[in-house]
Amino acid sequence: MEAPQTGRAVRFLTDDEFPPLHFAGPDGNPTGFSVELARAVCERLAIACTVQARRFDTLLDALGQQQGDVVAAAIPLTPALRQKFLATRPYFRWPARFAARSDRGLPEPSVPALAGKTVGVVAGSAHAAYLKAVFPKAVAKEFTDVGAAEGALKRGETDYLFADGLNLALWVGGAESGQCCAMTGGDYLENRYFGEGIGFVTRPEDAALARALDDALQRVWDDGKYAELYLRFFPVSPF
Repeated sequence: MEAPQTGRAVRFLTDDEFPPLHFAGPDGNPTGFSVELARAVCERLAIACTVQARRFDTLLDALGQQQGDVVAAAIPLTPALRQKFLATRPYFRWPARFAARSDRGLPEPSVPALAGKTVGVVAGSAHAAYLKAVFPKAVAKEFTDVGAAEGALKRGETDYLFADGLNLALWVGGAESGQCCAMTGGDYLENRYFGEGIGFVTRPEDAALARALDDALQRVWDDGKYAELYLRFFPVSPF
């Protein structure tokens, strides 16, 4: 499938303050996983594209007002979004992951393994709810934010931390963790708790463009470009 011939470049809108998905590069131009994936999709469709950065909270309004054609940013796909806009299949999902102290020889998470173990979670989060439902014998220790929970794990006040895999991967692989900890176990992607992820968003009348983007995303996946971009922007995989 080819992209509809609009007679002009397809205008992608993004935000430049949310690394590694979208941020300003050294030259000031937008880059990041979502942005470079958009460019790869345009290459597959052999269409001209532009990428413009705007404030995150203005992106959908700008799309609705025809100031751009596609939003490539970390806006969660929800039923409410789908009532107003079209979206492609998800190209990125936020996995929930466990991190653990590296010095305690802790087992990979399972229902028996977590019984009696302390697990840090952010109070009121989907992760806290999931931990309670799926690992009822774990001892949940609640924190106001993920930074506080990471600090507690680093100090050895908890055995595990269960949180957003993207944040955890960046923390574990960064200087702040002091190499205290490592990702452990698999990823948890239950939509009911952690959402559908993010996709490219278009206006309802641009159904042909949305279908073309979906087709190109599949081609980018099949030819290995998706994996190449993923490894470029996620040095420690959240998956």
